Amino acid sequence: MTNQNVVVSDTKSTINLAITVHVSNSNIFTTAAQKPPAAPAGYISISRKKLLKNLEINGGPRINAWVESMRASSPTHLKSTPPSLTDDQRSWILHHPSALDMFEQIIDASKGKQIVMFLDYDGTLSPIVDDPDRAFMSKKMRATVRRLARCFPTAIVSGRCRDKVYNFVRLAELYYAGSHGMDIKGPAKGSKYKKGNEGLIFQPASEFLPMIDEVYKELVEKTKSTAGAKVENNKFCVSVHFRCVDEKKWSELAQVVRSVLKDYPKLRLTQGRKVLEIRPTIKWDKGKALEFLLESLGFANCTDVFPVYIGDDRTDEDAFKVLRERGQGFGILVSKFPKDTNASYSLQEPTQVMDFLQRLVEWKKISLQGQPRM
Repeated sequence: MTNQNVVVSDTKSTINLAITVHVSNSNIFTTAAQKPPAAPAGYISISRKKLLKNLEINGGPRINAWVESMRASSPTHLKSTPPSLTDDQRSWILHHPSALDMFEQIIDASKGKQIVMFLDYDGTLSPIVDDPDRAFMSKKMRATVRRLARCFPTAIVSGRCRDKVYNFVRLAELYYAGSHGMDIKGPAKGSKYKKGNEGLIFQPASEFLPMIDEVYKELVEKTKSTAGAKVENNKFCVSVHFRCVDEKKWSELAQVVRSVLKDYPKLRLTQGRKVLEIRPTIKWDKGKALEFLLESLGFANCTDVFPVYIGDDRTDEDAFKVLRERGQGFGILVSKFPKDTNASYSLQEPTQVMDFLQRLVEWKKISLQGQPRM
């Protein structure tokens, strides 16, 4: 498994993001967490986990560390990278091979088991765009996901408000887990995977709704002067997008968000892809949502279930980690660049995700045709 660290030459210097990869002689399908290599001589290694703690409300002194890490890891700063792969990139790919290249091995591992699909939305089913309100999925992708849901139980797990995700996807036969899994609803009547007559609804953070609305309104007001900033109310969480904000203003925007949240100790601040997210402090995330959905589908303690989670963001790591700990199924990270991840495989972009899903559907059709008639 890779280990992504921030390295600092001294306590006063600018923080730069560096990717270090440890490659063992173990099989590429065994990507359990390994002891990270020592940092280069003269450098101090700061783990991603510790760096993210600096974003917590009480960790203000180092918020600039987050800003610098974002600048360094942003794709805009990687465009100058030579087209040929570096040794680190080759090593990363060795441990996180393309799910398309390894499709046959993946199918072999799933034989005799029920595949259950979990899909992030932004950056997975739709491309990342400057305006989050225009993150539309293609008609071809929608048709692919519809066919997928006919073959396997399928859920969309997103940081977005559940209603917004549904408006983008518009497929009633899916499970939807919005607000990082804090707002879950089962498929509409008629799904072969739905049990009973009552629709599945689960909202573990309902008591936080008034507080979330209050913070949303305050953030809208206080970020008005920051050009390009967009505050999105995702019902059980608030997202502050800075993709269109001048990099020179990132630190200032982060400080504004922090200043608002200091009066709300029951809310926490996390970081996604060019977005700051404010969430309730309850122990709930995409990993917990995955486990809840598996249980709802009747696969809580089953050994013959094969969950597959595809996502591109840090928040998806919670789900990747759950799958690794369960020893069932696997995660697929959608990224063009090496990242610290608990996923087993990789895909570069949503078009590859669609190709992978289409291959799953075709394999399922062929396998059904090969079954003897009763």
